Amino acid sequence: MATAASDATAVTATFRFHEELNDFLPRARRGADCACACARAATVKHMIEALGVPHTEVELILVNGESSGFGRVLRDGDRVAVYPRFETFDITPLLRVRERPLRETRFVADAHLGGLAHLLRLTGFDTLYDNHFADAEIEAIAMREGRIVLTRDRELLKRRGVTHGCYVRAIKALPQLHELFARLDLARGARPFSLCLDCNAPLRRIGRAEAAGMAGRVPAGVLARQERFATCDRCRRVFWEGSHWRRMRGVVDEVLRKG
Repeated sequence: MATAASDATAVTATFRFHEELNDFLPRARRGADCACACARAATVKHMIEALGVPHTEVELILVNGESSGFGRVLRDGDRVAVYPRFETFDITPLLRVRERPLRETRFVADAHLGGLAHLLRLTGFDTLYDNHFADAEIEAIAMREGRIVLTRDRELLKRRGVTHGCYVRAIKALPQLHELFARLDLARGARPFSLCLDCNAPLRRIGRAEAAGMAGRVPAGVLARQERFATCDRCRRVFWEGSHWRRMRGVVDEVLRKG
């Protein structure tokens, strides 16, 4: 009798992951239906992450052909199709996986993405970064401030408090920036040269006269050649449009052009 009772409560659901979500799966499970034994009262979110896919990478879930949220409890025989972000189609009416979008596009990056954090600041996106941030601290910041978590650690994205996040696939900073601009459609929200690369604080435009009075922080030759300056009121650095600025301008223009 005990065996029969156990069998009566067994739940098997079939999962199919689409497009780049397959990158998180063992090769044998990619692009194929996968019948999975589920724990009693297992939710869609629990099983998706048990199979290796962070919930933050998922935009649409269909259970037996109907849009579903993460909290749906799986039933025996359910067929679950899991999709990443759609680049071409507007599926807004179908979305149920998150309660609401974030009002602002702001990020917190983990310890391995310092270069990406600086480039995001360069393009005007508020990005918190400290190479001493622990995973729990990143989770707390994301919850408290409504930030998107950026990481190459899929386990960080599986934390309960992380509702919005991106697994960054590229290895180097500039390709990472291109990846995020394409995936999150960041080009239209970019405000280049509006944030301090070191402090993440807003930059303030100043004229030559104010720059000249900043206790030797601007070389005399620069004061003679340049008209436009900006300062960070937090770290007190002064910036101008010299050769380094022109190199950064080239990076920004390339990213915005490719979108």
